[in-house]
Amino acid sequence: MKAQKNRRLMGTILGAVIALFVLSPFILVVINTAKTSEDIVISPIALPENWGQMITNLSNVINTSNFSYWTSFGSSLFITAVSLILLTVFSCMAAWVLSRHHREKWSNAIFMIFVAAMVIPFQVVMLPILTVFKGIGAFTGIKLLQSYKGIIFAYLGFGGSMSIFILHGFIKGIPYELEEAAWIDGCSPEGTFFRVIFPLLRPVQMTVLILNGLWIWNDYLLPSIMLGLNGKIKTLPIAVSSFVGSYVKQWDLILAAAFLAMIPIVLLFLLAQKQIIQGMVDGAIK
Repeated sequence: MKAQKNRRLMGTILGAVIALFVLSPFILVVINTAKTSEDIVISPIALPENWGQMITNLSNVINTSNFSYWTSFGSSLFITAVSLILLTVFSCMAAWVLSRHHREKWSNAIFMIFVAAMVIPFQVVMLPILTVFKGIGAFTGIKLLQSYKGIIFAYLGFGGSMSIFILHGFIKGIPYELEEAAWIDGCSPEGTFFRVIFPLLRPVQMTVLILNGLWIWNDYLLPSIMLGLNGKIKTLPIAVSSFVGSYVKQWDLILAAAFLAMIPIVLLFLLAQKQIIQGMVDGAIK
């Protein structure tokens, strides 16, 4: 009994240390948001002497013309929301078709292509995607670079592999008899999907939404390539980088802007963490 208590105590201590290590970047951002730039450089780990400086820094960031917080927030929100809606619908449809034909060779081949795409580094396709999007724009007249539709289309492609992989295992556990019953009642394949299958995927859909939402909201590399650092459309990560110059780095404004950018996604994660964990467990068990 005593050995068991000691193991639990060691596990608790280890968990606390790991949690502190993981949360340390967020803690540093919060405490340094309440400091001046000089104090951040001199003592970045020390607690702030005046927490009221946080309000001043946040106000300065919001009122800075080259940051345009609300415009950047709106762009990030629009890109994230539309990308997540399309990712969820199309990934569910693709995963449903692939899982119901998993015994056929073409289905397994397509699924393995999706799985293989998950391990391809983004840096490998950076230049090809620019070339392809420029070519499509020149051929069709549809502007994909520095536009909402281009980056949303890119997120749909890059996020689809993981989403289909997660949904595929969950759909296999849904009884096929439910679909047969819907067909007997005269339901079309489209109606069967949206009326029977799609509502049953709600637990794992939340997992897909949160994982992709965290990635899309915080992503810097793809927007910087697709939208440009000086384009008309700026997401929050790109807007935060406007405080970083070649010779001057406004650390108080940089960290305050990063803090403002983190708040929405942190709140979303805290509110939906139960659904995230439950969806991942359900998908693994199925």
